[in-house]
Amino acid sequence: MKKTLFGHHFSSALSLSVPPAVSSNRFCTIPFSQNINPSSMVVTAKVAPQAGISTELTSQSKSSLSVLSPLEAILFDIDGTLCDSDPLHYDAFREMLQEVGFNGGQPITEDFFVKNISGMHNDELCHVLFPEWDFDRAMKFMEDKEAMFRRLAAEELKPVKGLDKLCQWVEERGLKRAAVTNAPRPNAELILSMLGLNDFFELLVIGSECDRAKPFPDPYLKALDVLKVSPEHAFVFEDSISGIKAGVSAGMPVVGVASRNPETLLMATGATLVIRDFEDSNLWGALADLEARTRQ
Repeated sequence: MKKTLFGHHFSSALSLSVPPAVSSNRFCTIPFSQNINPSSMVVTAKVAPQAGISTELTSQSKSSLSVLSPLEAILFDIDGTLCDSDPLHYDAFREMLQEVGFNGGQPITEDFFVKNISGMHNDELCHVLFPEWDFDRAMKFMEDKEAMFRRLAAEELKPVKGLDKLCQWVEERGLKRAAVTNAPRPNAELILSMLGLNDFFELLVIGSECDRAKPFPDPYLKALDVLKVSPEHAFVFEDSISGIKAGVSAGMPVVGVASRNPETLLMATGATLVIRDFEDSNLWGALADLEARTRQ
């Protein structure tokens, strides 16, 4: 299968090999360049005026993705974006929080999980969930919760619908790609392995290994720096509020994946386009529009 350099005008397809891994560890990150100023890349997000994804909104979204021409890279969140893992995280948190008497021993609700837990990194959650605990005790809880998640994931994890189709589309066009997540490294590597994506991604960026995790832009700026791609030629797939904020602050359009979080919430946070999954016709319409623009 030939890989073409998407977004550049050539009379015939050119072969483009994927850049080598940044070290012998495929998922090792490279120190972040100090030459990038995150504040210079912050953009203002437009809030959707209506609840659903209307025809007007879809048209707006296509236009927004079209300005990326030529497209050079796509950056992916992992949890809730590549796989519908939020239910597994919710189950683990609900059971373990109840065991320690959180909320008076009453199980947390899905609404509480979405608003207060989903997409946040564990250091931050220690302060949010356990403000009266010492940090080491709170982090031990988080480590035990992640171990429980990995046990559940090993049995139940499934990719978001259409992921294989999208990965093939990306590979055929020779686009650069990185996975950018707030998940702990063992979780991220387990999920990528289970989804068969170890060889798909050139880079894995872990939020806690950056100066600041999502919702700050640092993880996405780090990925752009390592891949040597401008934010003007890349976009992000994200499912969480903190992730969308991070992508938008890094200067990129964000396609929200409404695997669990409400479409209205993702749009209000700044997503350019919201899709149900990777088979959504709105996504493929936007990508087709982007390709058509590059041929003009």
